Amino acid sequence: MVANGKLKIYSSSAPSPDRLRIVDSAVSKVAGSLNFGFEHSNKKELLSIYVYYEGASGDEIPLYCDWGKHWEEDEVSRSIRSMMFVLSFHPQHSNLRGIRTSMCHSA
Repeated sequence: MVANGKLKIYSSSAPSPDRLRIVDSAVSKVAGSLNFGFEHSNKKELLSIYVYYEGASGDEIPLYCDWGKHWEEDEVSRSIRSMMFVLSFHPQHSNLRGIRTSMCHSA
């Protein structure tokens, strides 16, 4: 695992290919710019695309759900970054404090 954590995408094995491509690209760019790990797993019982943050403790925290959204890549990225910014204020995730500026200003 990368020092700052990992972003994880969970989706069914057959989500909308266009939606999955957009979310996958947005998460990949956010993970790269913040020095996070990144992985994608298929779970057949899911109805949507979900993005979680996994920190050093191993807990997974939901950041994004694509259900019913028709957002572009920059909107998905902005939503994930906003949630990460808020999470950086939680005492359990103090390792995220140092990357707040990156979360706000990177595209």
